[in-house]
Amino acid sequence: MSAAIAGIPVPDSGIARAATQLVRDAEDDLLFHHSRRVFFWGALTAERRALKYDPELLYLGAMFHDMGLTPAHASADLRFEVDGANAARDFMTSYGVAERDIEDVWTAIALHTTPGIPEHMRPTIALVTAGVEMDVLGISYRDFTQEQRDQVCACHPREANFKESIIDHFAAGIASKPLTTFGNVKADVLALKDRNYVRQNFCALILGSAWPN
Repeated sequence: MSAAIAGIPVPDSGIARAATQLVRDAEDDLLFHHSRRVFFWGALTAERRALKYDPELLYLGAMFHDMGLTPAHASADLRFEVDGANAARDFMTSYGVAERDIEDVWTAIALHTTPGIPEHMRPTIALVTAGVEMDVLGISYRDFTQEQRDQVCACHPREANFKESIIDHFAAGIASKPLTTFGNVKADVLALKDRNYVRQNFCALILGSAWPN
């Protein structure tokens, strides 16, 4: 472990350093600093809830969770969350990480925009979503101390227009594959940013299916 931020040591193993460099090369400043903050919010949440967790797995989940928004890791037709999860899986496999640990990180990334489920799963999965929800939505904002928020953001600053900019990043990453937003929160992004976007309707799909009744 390297120096701590807000009392949380940053994982400093070989795989953690390699992940940091890979993500730094693929993401712009906004996504990189967002991903690092997600790790700290998740780790601080674990401390507050007295959850036992693996810092390295949480770090990998946090760092890769938005890699599917980058051109280097985006597919033509998969949810960006799955693209990021697949990138993490390939990376971890190359380092010989245990399959159970890979599965936890993959699931954490794949489900991080599907609220109401990750919180009931194993710590890596629950904490990645908790970190994302804190950084993007401000959920549990006041459960963190002002000192914790200041220390994390001093090392990994939020841009002055972060709220609008993160929405723009989401939109840019999914605009070419709008069908992947069905059933997750990113449908709201395209509804805001793309005037030609038509939201799929679950009930319409049922009523219009090939079944006769």
